[in-house]
Amino acid sequence: MKLFRRRPKPAPIEPLSASDHNRAPVPLVSVEDPNRPSTIGLEYMTYEQLEEFGQELDEVRQRILDDLGQEDADYIRRVIKVQRAFEVLGRVVLFGFPFLLPVSTAAWVSALAAGVVFLGLAKIIENMEIGHNVMHGQYDWMNDPLVDGKRYEWDNVAPAQEWKHGHNYIHHTYTNIHGMDRDIGYNMFRIDDDQPWYPSHRFNLPLAFILMLVFEWGVMYHGIELDEYLAGRMDKKEFEGRKKRAYAKIRRQLTKDYLLYPALSLPLAPFTAWWVPLAVLGANVVANVIRNIWTFLVIFCGHFPADVETFQEEDAKNETRGQWYLRQILGSANISGTPLFHVMTGNLSHQIEHHLFPDIPARRYREVSVDVKRLVEKYGLRYNTGRLSKQLASVARKLHQLSHKPDDPYKVGNSPESKALRRAKREAEAAAREASEQKQHVPA
Repeated sequence: MKLFRRRPKPAPIEPLSASDHNRAPVPLVSVEDPNRPSTIGLEYMTYEQLEEFGQELDEVRQRILDDLGQEDADYIRRVIKVQRAFEVLGRVVLFGFPFLLPVSTAAWVSALAAGVVFLGLAKIIENMEIGHNVMHGQYDWMNDPLVDGKRYEWDNVAPAQEWKHGHNYIHHTYTNIHGMDRDIGYNMFRIDDDQPWYPSHRFNLPLAFILMLVFEWGVMYHGIELDEYLAGRMDKKEFEGRKKRAYAKIRRQLTKDYLLYPALSLPLAPFTAWWVPLAVLGANVVANVIRNIWTFLVIFCGHFPADVETFQEEDAKNETRGQWYLRQILGSANISGTPLFHVMTGNLSHQIEHHLFPDIPARRYREVSVDVKRLVEKYGLRYNTGRLSKQLASVARKLHQLSHKPDDPYKVGNSPESKALRRAKREAEAAAREASEQKQHVPA
């Protein structure tokens, strides 16, 4: 009977419960030269203006935190109920559609399509509006195990632990910094002019299309960080742990979607048709592909349209809070749409606001955007936004343009000039570290 026990009604949320909530990334600090000021944003405003800019956004953030409460808690719980209802409805329709075979072919095809759509919607909502946002810690202040970002595991082959490290920490801390943010091109594409060009980049567009179809698998592989291990920047124990967690998650997902549910439909075969389990299997595959395509479009249109800026590590070191905020605005793009569209994107259509305040419930980003636009206008900045079609076309053009081999040999990754430049940079960094270590060991 324990399986059917109702979840106890959560306690009411007390006012100001989220005032001290903080899961936000911190600005980048240079260990080698802590006194050297960052140059981020100086082409837009002075250091004094950057300080004022940071304080104004901090005030916006705190005002939202002080206002979070019961309405936000009710919202995420309601979304979870809707998502679960869609999934149950999708599963029921997929199990029931074979009984429409005697009615008409059109009837059972329509039912099969409806089951796939409901299941696809459930997976989109779970990954975007629930999983992504919950794992950012946006609802940790509720103290509800249902939305505990530390324990939540999403319906995706990428383990939550690796995703949170690579996304919440690496990407959101070092957003669009070359050599630090691994999401710039995902080690597959040349998506920025400052990236070195390699022959594989000729296939930018076809590779992007393939990744779109299998996006959850790309996220999983990205989280293992094989490149970091092969480069000697990750020890074997850590790498083996990541592989083990990935394999365990893959087994769980494949068993659930491609073994368990088709097996549950086997008893229907004698009464309907022998191919029913295969149809259920195919429906699960298609639902996952639908989710992958949608997630890919939202992520790429929020990060890689034209005019999204990237930065160099040296420029970002020792940045202030205001400079960190500015880097998020300049390095992100929004997608305009209806309220329903925003929910289906997990409110990542407000990518600018998400990068400014990643640990604030995403449902608040539309409200926050009013203040962000006001500050963008006040300081003469650019607010990159547009319809999905516009942003997607912009991304496609960039991928196409940057797939061509540059005329500048210093931008060709395997050219002698480029190799010499990277070697000189590594030697300079090693010399700086050595000088810093010697300075620390000098007696006062």
